[in-house]
Formats: sequence, C-alpha cells, structure tokens
Amino acid sequence: MTEEANKLQKLVAIATDLGVSSEIRTQAITQLGRISTQASLVALLDMVAIETLTWEERMLAIKQAEKILKSGR
Repeated sequence: MTEEANKLQKLVAIATDLGVSSEIRTQAITQLGRISTQASLVALLDMVAIETLTWEERMLAIKQAEKILKSGR
C-alpha cells in the first residue's frame, strides 16, 4: 500500500471514530478534502452516509467533496 493510501486510511479512521473528539474528526475531514483525490472524494461521500456522525460533520464532508469536484473543472 502506498504512503498516500495509508494516510487516507488513517484519516478516514480518525474521521469516523466516535471515541475521538468532534474537533479532531472535523480536522480529519478537512484534511481529506485537501488531499483532493478520487479516493478522498469517495471517502468523503461515504462519510455522508454514516448516520452516527454529527450533522455538522456530515455537512462538512459534503462541502469538502464539493470543493474537490469544483477543482476538477
């Protein structure tokens, strides 16, 4: 597995870990948006479907996914 894939996997694990504070999860979601790859886009969209995340976290994931889509234009 590549270094980027490992980083992505770690960020997804942090962003979806309810044992971690909401602030840390939010930072992980923002970092996923900054990676700006197809894999990070898919991960962000998958997070939107996770009902245990807060509404704010899910909306942030949507906004980060939107930024990735817009940057691809």
